[in-house]
Order: sequence, then structure tokens, then C-alpha cells
Amino acid sequence: MALDYEESKNKIIDGLQKKQKMKSKFYFNDLAKILDAKPREAKKIVNQMIQDGLLEYWSSGSTSMYGLPGTGKQRGAEHE
Repeated sequence: MALDYEESKNKIIDGLQKKQKMKSKFYFNDLAKILDAKPREAKKIVNQMIQDGLLEYWSSGSTSMYGLPGTGKQRGAEHE
């Protein structure tokens, strides 16, 4: 059964906003857990949210993480 994009989008945004005081970047598995979905289904939702500008992708080269746009301690230094 395919996930509903609007419902999934709201779950992810709400989940990340609740945890935002503790951390600003999340692993893909954290997002899949919020959706309670299989990785392939969650990946489609996460990719669409990135394209829509609702999530941002961050990579250190060895680690890939996701977060809400404009959050995180490194945000100011990312474009220098």
C-alpha cells in the first residue's frame, strides 16, 4: 500500500519539530521510523519533500542526514 504524501509529510515535519531541541539533523532511518514504513516507500516521500523544499539533505562525505531547512548549528557556515 502506497503512503499518502500529505499525511506522511505532516508526520515527518511534526516529528522533526518535536525533536528539534535535541538535534537538527536526522538519519534516513529516523525518518523511516517516523513514517513506520519500509525504506523504499519512505525514500520516495523523503525525496519528494527535498524536491519541494520541505527537507534539506546534508552530507559530510561519509554520513548522509536530513533536516528542516534553516536549522542546525552549521547553517551559517555552509555557504562561506
